[in-house]
Amino acid sequence: MIISASRRTDIPTYYSDWFMQRIKEGYVLARNPMNAHQVSRISLNPEVVDGIVFWTKNPLPMLDKLPLLKDYMYYFQFTLNGYEQDVEAGVPPKDKFIVPGFQRLSDMLGPERVIWRYDPILLNNKYTFNYHVQRFAELAKQLAPYTKQCTISFLDMYAKTERNMQGLAVQPWSLEQMDAMAKALAEIAHSYGLELATCAEGIELDKYGIKHAHCIDGGLFEKLLGCPMKVGKDKNQRQECGCVASVDIGAYNTCRNGCRYCYANFNNAMVQKNRQQHHPGSALLLGEVGEEDRITERKMQSCLERQQGLFA
Repeated sequence: MIISASRRTDIPTYYSDWFMQRIKEGYVLARNPMNAHQVSRISLNPEVVDGIVFWTKNPLPMLDKLPLLKDYMYYFQFTLNGYEQDVEAGVPPKDKFIVPGFQRLSDMLGPERVIWRYDPILLNNKYTFNYHVQRFAELAKQLAPYTKQCTISFLDMYAKTERNMQGLAVQPWSLEQMDAMAKALAEIAHSYGLELATCAEGIELDKYGIKHAHCIDGGLFEKLLGCPMKVGKDKNQRQECGCVASVDIGAYNTCRNGCRYCYANFNNAMVQKNRQQHHPGSALLLGEVGEEDRITERKMQSCLERQQGLFA
């Protein structure tokens, strides 16, 4: 099984102490987002965890803890885009802290295990088409030696993100604008030897050499592990999503990056309230197990096909 840590929050930035304690104890508890009293007990035994995908905008708090993961294969989905703190209030300045953090992480793991994300791309009077092209080029020059692939996406407007983005005067994307942006970014990425992929986008961009991303990528894990895997598409994601099945151990309304476009936080007040409920020693990311909670053991098994080829 693959662990996602996490689409719902930035575990490396804010909860790495908690995560490493869960690794030490060999299991984690995760609430069902649709039924808070339904709790899954998820094994973190390396025998059943084939890989871990970390999602982050700032891995610096976690870097000194990575040796504790020596028994696991993992890689990072690292979002590093062109926004300042008017859009990403909790993310440190990019050129001073985050770009060097990206480079350091890659030096530790190798460029195949650090995937650059420039997403989501939003348009307004400040973050214009030309701004993104220029900023993407600046970042690509700095990051190209440290990664193999960049994943992009265009901002989707959900009800909760619309509320969070009030005052930014975000402009909707037209198909023509998306096509032109994809072409421009592809030319830059390819000039630096980077593959470019889109995340959960229905638009076809093969003509620019842009593929559909598999952010939780069974094929990449097969390559990293040197072993085939039997794992299907994640049925819990959008149809356009290319990810394989995984178990997410995060919780909504717990990320303090303050990204205005985030779909995982309803509002900042709830995030601040939940912040007080986090205890690094708890098996849950948020709070403790209550009397009304029902804990169910999640069936976990390895997806690796270790015996394949023995008699071929």
